[in-house]
Order: sequence, then C-alpha cells, then structure tokens
Amino acid sequence: MDSPHVYAIADAALREMKRDEVNQSIIISGESGAGKTETAKIAMQYLASLGGGSGIEYEILQTNPILEAFGNAKTLRNDNSSRFGKLIEIHFSTTGRICGAMIQTFLLEKSRVVQSAVGERSYHIFYQLCAGAPASLREKLNLKKVDEFKYLKQSCCYSIAGVDDSQMFRTVTEAMNIVHISKEDQENVLAMVSAVLWLGDVSFTVIDNENHVEIIVDEASKTVAELLGCSIEDLNLALSKRHMKVNNENIVQKLTLAQATDARDALAKSVYASLFEWLVEQINKSLSVGKRRTGRSISILDIYGFESFDKNSFEQFCINYANERLQQHFNRHLFKLEQEEYVEDGIDWAKVDFEDNQDCLNLFEKKPLGLLSLLDEESTFPNATDLTFANKLKQHLNSNSCFRGERGKAFAVRHYAGEVAYDSSGFLEKNRDLLHMDSIQLLAKCKSSLPQMFASKMLAQSDISISVPYRSSAADSQKLSVAMKFKGQLFQLMQRLESTTPHFIRCIKPNNLQLPAIYEQGLVLQQLKCCGVLEVVRISRSGYPTRMTHQKFARRYGFLLLEDVASQDPLSVSVAILHQFNILPEMYQVGYTKLFFRTGQIGKLEDTRNRTLHGILRVQSCFRGHQVRHHARERIRGVLALQSFIRGENARHIYSSMLRKHRAATILQRNVRCWLARRYFSSIRRASVVIQSGIRGNLVRRCNGNIDLINVLREFESKQEAEGDQILIKASVLAELQRRILKAEATVREKDEENEMLHQRLQQYENRWLEYEQKMKAMEEMWQKQMRSLQSSLSVAKKSLALDETPRMSDSSVDQSWEINGTHVGSGSQLVPRTAGREMNAGLSVINRLAEEFEQRSQVFADDATFLVEVKSGQADASLNPDMELRRLKQNFDSWKKDFGSRIRETKVILNKLGNSNESSPNSVKRKWWGRLNTSKYS
Repeated sequence: MDSPHVYAIADAALREMKRDEVNQSIIISGESGAGKTETAKIAMQYLASLGGGSGIEYEILQTNPILEAFGNAKTLRNDNSSRFGKLIEIHFSTTGRICGAMIQTFLLEKSRVVQSAVGERSYHIFYQLCAGAPASLREKLNLKKVDEFKYLKQSCCYSIAGVDDSQMFRTVTEAMNIVHISKEDQENVLAMVSAVLWLGDVSFTVIDNENHVEIIVDEASKTVAELLGCSIEDLNLALSKRHMKVNNENIVQKLTLAQATDARDALAKSVYASLFEWLVEQINKSLSVGKRRTGRSISILDIYGFESFDKNSFEQFCINYANERLQQHFNRHLFKLEQEEYVEDGIDWAKVDFEDNQDCLNLFEKKPLGLLSLLDEESTFPNATDLTFANKLKQHLNSNSCFRGERGKAFAVRHYAGEVAYDSSGFLEKNRDLLHMDSIQLLAKCKSSLPQMFASKMLAQSDISISVPYRSSAADSQKLSVAMKFKGQLFQLMQRLESTTPHFIRCIKPNNLQLPAIYEQGLVLQQLKCCGVLEVVRISRSGYPTRMTHQKFARRYGFLLLEDVASQDPLSVSVAILHQFNILPEMYQVGYTKLFFRTGQIGKLEDTRNRTLHGILRVQSCFRGHQVRHHARERIRGVLALQSFIRGENARHIYSSMLRKHRAATILQRNVRCWLARRYFSSIRRASVVIQSGIRGNLVRRCNGNIDLINVLREFESKQEAEGDQILIKASVLAELQRRILKAEATVREKDEENEMLHQRLQQYENRWLEYEQKMKAMEEMWQKQMRSLQSSLSVAKKSLALDETPRMSDSSVDQSWEINGTHVGSGSQLVPRTAGREMNAGLSVINRLAEEFEQRSQVFADDATFLVEVKSGQADASLNPDMELRRLKQNFDSWKKDFGSRIRETKVILNKLGNSNESSPNSVKRKWWGRLNTSKYS
C-alpha cells in the first residue's frame, strides 16, 4: 500500500475477508483529539458504500449521532471526545453485502454526569435537549436553561464553537426514528435525561444536630418524582436514609449531607449509565433483527485514546490501561509474530529491536501485587481510604521500573506514550461504584417502564433477589468492581481481535490547539516514537510484508507457465515462476512453507496475471459473443416465425370479429333505416291525410254551399213535406256510394292487419319488460276491442247500405226500372229532384269524412302507443314519463271514442230518416234502406 488512506485500509479489509474468508478488524488508536471517531465514521461510510444495497447500512451509519450524543463530551483537548469504548462488528452476506451489525461498548465515564472540569462539558445530549426540545416537550419535561442546572453549570462551558445543539437534537431524534426506536420510547429516554438533570438540583435540609438531612420538597424534587414515576416520600426515603440488615435485624440509618449528596449523585450516574446501555441494546435489536449472519465480519474498534492531563483520575487510569493493552496487541502482530514467523520459516533475517510495553502491562495485571489487584483488594475494606491505597501501592510497587511513588495520594506510571501522574483521590469510590439497595428499590417501585427495567437488570447483575431487600453492607450489592469488570471486557475484546486479521490505523494529532494547518513537529515525532510507528517503518523496509504459501502461489500464478512445468510440485512451480519473471533474489526469500516478498514485488506478478487473465477473458468474450450472436440469430428467426404465425392468427381473428361486427352493423343500419323510412312514410301519410281531409272538406263545403248536413236534412224534410214527390235515387250515385263503402271496408281491413302487426310488436316488448306486461296488454286489448267494435259497426252500416243499393241498381245503367207494388216504371218515371241528389251527396261526404277520421285517429293512436313503448323499453330517448303519457293517451282515446260514437249515432239517425222518408213515399221500395243495420250500441 504505497499511499496509506482510511479508504485503502477498509478496502483491503473487505477484499481479504472475501478472498480468505477470515474475519477482519480495523483497530483505530491514537491520542485524545487525534481524530479516531471521525476516522471510524469514514471507514464505516466506505464499507457501507461498497457493501450497501439492503438498506441496513444506512441504519448502521445513523447509530453514530445517537452514540455520540449520549457518549461523547467536550474536553480540554477534544470538542467531541468519546467517553466510552466502542466496537462495531459489521456482518456481511455471502455476496459481500452488509446484512447486520452489533455494537459493544466499554467503560462509560459516569462521573462526567455529575461533575466536569472548568472549560469542559458533560454529555452532548443534555445541552441538545435544552436547546432543541420543542415547546410541548419542554413543558412536559419542565426543562430550564442550560446554565440553570447545577450539574451543567459547574464547568461554565455551555456551547461548542461551530456546533448548533438544537440542530443536533433534531438529527438525534431522526436517527432514533431510523433505528426503529418508537416515539413512546424516545419520550421515555428524554424523560430519564431530564430526570438526571433535575436530580442535580435536588437539595437537602439539616433536621438535627447530627447533620442528618431530608430532601426539600421543591420544584426539583417534584419534577424528579414525576419523571421517574415515584412518590416524593419514596424519593426522600432512598436519598436520606439507608436500610441495613445486621444479625437478622433491620436497621434504618439516617444519612448526613455528604452521604445524601453521594447517594443522589450515585443514583443519577446509575440511571444515565443504564439508559446508555439500554439504548445500545435497542440499536443492536434494530441492526440484528432478521439479519442472517454468515460468520464473516469486519470489526471497527474506536476506543478512547491515551490521556494525560494536569490531574488524572480513575477514568484516565482505566483508559491508559486499555491503550497499553491495544499497544501490546499492535506490537504482537507487527513485531513479535512477524519476526517469529521469519525465524520459524528459516529465512535469513536480522532481528529488529522495538520498545515492548510488557513490563507496564505486568504492572497493571500481575497478581497479587498488580495495580488492579491492589485496587480491588483495597476496595473491599470498608475503612480503606484513597491515602491507604496510595501507600499500599508505594509499599509493594516501588521496585518496579514502570512505577514511581509521589507525595500524598499521587503516584506515576511510565506508559508506552510517556509517564503519567495519577491522583488516587476518588479511586476507591469510583471503583466500587456503589448504588445502595434503597436506590434500586426506588427504581423498582417507579411507574415508568425504563426505571423498572434498570432495577431488574441491576438486581440480575448483582444476583440479588427481590425477596431479600437489604444486605449487611452496600458493598455486597455488587460482586465485581469497575476495574475488574473493565479488565474482563478488555480480555474478551483482545480474544475477539486475536481471531481476526488486524488492520491498524494510527491517528496522529498535529497540535494541541485544535486548529487546522498547524503542524508541531516535536509533538508529532513524540507520537510516532511512542506508538512504535518508526519501528514499523523499519520492519517494513527490511522485512517482507507480503507472504504466500507455495501451494497458493503455484495455484494463483501457475497458469502463466508451460504445461510441463506447471505439473510439478508447488515449490518447483514457485521457483520457476520467480525465474521466468526475473524477480531479483534480494527482493524475495523462499521459506520452508512460504514465499516472502518485499514491498511492491507481488504487484508485478499481479499485473502480469491480470493482463493474462484480461487477454483470456477477451478471447473467451469474443468466442462467447460469437456463440451468443449465432444463437441469437437462430432464436430471432424462430421468434419471427412464431410471431408471424401468431400475428396471422390474430389478424384472422380480428378480421372475423370485424366481419361479424360489419354484418351486425349492416343489420342494425337496415333496421334503423327501415324504422326511419316507416316513420317518414307515416308522417307523409298523416300529412297527406290531413291535406286530403282539408281538400275534401273544402270540396264538400264548396259543393254544399257551406251548408251543414243538418241544415240540408231540414231543408230536405221541409221540401219533402211540401212537395210530397217520390224520391228516386239515381243509380250512378248509389254505385259511387257503394264503391266508396267497399273502399272504406278494404281500408278498415288493412288497418286491422296493421293493428295485428302492432299487437305482435307490443307482445315482443311485453316479453322484454315483464313488469309492464299486464298493464300494456290490458290497455292494448281494450283499445283493440273498442276499435273492432267501431269497425264492425261501420262495416255493418256499409254492408247494409250495399244490400239496399243492390236491388235498386240495374245492369243497363241509367234507364233501369224500379218495381214498386207490382208496377214497372221505365225511363220515363219520375226522377229524384236535384235537391235530393245533393242531400245524398252530402250524406256520402259525411260517411267518407267519418271513415277518414277513423283512419287518421287510429294511425295517430297506434304511432303514439308505439313511441311510448319504445321510450319505455329504452329504444328511444325522450324527456317524458311514459306511464303518465300512456294514461293521458288513454284519456284522449276515450274522449275521442265517445265523440266518434255520438257522431256515428247521429249519422245513423239522419240516414234512418232518409230511409224512412223513402218508405213513406207511395213509390218507396219494399225493403227499408236501413233495415239490416246493426243496432249495436257504441260505448
């Protein structure tokens, strides 16, 4: 790797994981403020971009804002210092895609919750909540300004240059949504954060001369009780009293002001630490649910860097111990194991000396006289103090070259990065990390879900049963001290890293001013020396960083040789490859089982291999392309033939469908045109009838001198009485009358046929509309009966007239003789006067007008009924109500029927009078004119 870069390290880890199928690890180390957290985020982003696609990589990246908000803080050397260790294990599928992740944390600095140095800040979430919480949330949590909380105003530092806490709060809430933390859980988390802040404002009042205290019931205590879901009495009991069990007796001890303050701070630290652990568990659930692990993973370790302040306490002691252990892991892989491998494989190698920190590790871990053992032992004594602990260290460890005792409670340790002086004040208390059973019971009684979960987890870890509420001492509530827990976690971490292929990233801090473009050469050189980077460079120059077994080398590059050479054993093939490509002997060494190459040599072989493989792939691609094109042409021909058959079948199917539609359209057009023609013909016929009736009426009025038939009759009767002449009807007039009656009968028969056709059509419509069948059928039958009655009456009248005219007609025309009372009257007989002929013509005109009116009215009623039936069946469109129009049509028909019947009866009376007048004359015929007339009533 000629140009080291974070992307190059991550890419190398990903490629080696896929190639070797071995878990990888990226260990990021360096001093505090050197950029380890940002480097870890960059490596995660690169892996997410290469192995993304499932969506889980976005969730993994969104864990950073949450963990930084709850686990990072501003220190004097770093504005975003990680106050906990983090190992994120990213799992990959068989295809190289990210399928899940798991996060493990180490040693959260809980003391920063209750106290922070001047110029530093507590955890970011406190300031983000106060700055970015919306008004409704602020009212619900009863939040104040940052500088009004006692825990936050100790350091007199409330903001970070260039950082918007309100915007960061929105980023954290969005990240919680992405990792599937519900809204209810988010509200509970923020309530716990607010409760921790308000706990710092809980104050006490002295109640007796022994400095015993109780909490003051004010806004702070009420808010804490409300947020935790407990009563003020329970809160007062947990913070101002202590229950103990001694010799099976329960003892209640009142606490002094200092003890109550320590109990309050211990509760705040435990609540926040438990909240942080709960958040990590929820994130792990989100990242691992439904994700199938394949056993291949890349672990990224981002742990706190080496720290050395003016005053170093228990936290710096643990942090620097962790860095010592990581430095030993670094030395082991880059110095010890590598040089041991050179010696074991029998190559010519001059050993490189390096500074080993094993002595410093022994100072920490040696039993029973190591720093951790002595600290744990001293923490078990109730009367032990920080001074007794410092004296014990000086007594037992002064002979160690890495330890130096100082005055009072101070001591110094020579680390790999330099000597650090520690102040043992608070070591024992922080190592015990005591949370009394009364505080755990308080959390268990809370109504909120999170405090109950915290209490149950504390009880499970300390193996305490709820049924035994009190112990003889507070120290019994915890089996392992903080130092021992941290040591166990660190050994588990080392075991996990040992099972992976490590990749190291050393972050170098350019200056202590936290400013860009400033390079302090002395500071950088010191870090390079302390981290062992110079020794690594020396080994890299003189060593062989690239190594490969004979079998793997022959398998990877053997195809570059001839067949007869490639069939030999792996060692011979390897040597033949090296000779064929003219690799200089000083650039490699052949070991018992492996080949060792200096930097850059394996790259030449890789370039040749890649060029050869590229040529082979080009040849294969050309041949495969030829095969694919040949197969494609055959398939195209087959597809075209198949398409032609399918298209032909589709065309035939479409043509047959179109043909059927054309025939149906032709039939439909024919029926429509027939209907339109019939309708047009009917309208023409009705118009013709109207015109004819008008013309005939005009003619009748012209011929009769516009005199009504009744007036003609009255004139005829008066003249008949006056003259008493014999009426003789001309034969030609009677013939004309007979002809017209016959024509009327034929017309009536035609109308009967048309009525039958209409009746059939009505029957068809009635079959379609069953709901309307009975009503239409009854109306149609009634109309048919009435019309037939009228027709039969008119037919009988006409037939009677014809029968009466027959004997009066002569075969010889005008001079036909009439036989009256046995006497023969010839041509010289008396003739009917002109007025009688005129009156007969008027009678014939009346009969003709009645017949024409009958035809017109029957046609109009038939057309209207047909139209209304079509509207009812939906065949015709009209904005009318067919039922109402049918009723109206029936009423019109009934009124016309009455009128027509009355006129027929009136005409009958007139004609009877004409007939009777003929009988009363001396020369009247023997048979009556209307003797055979049917006298049936018209109704």
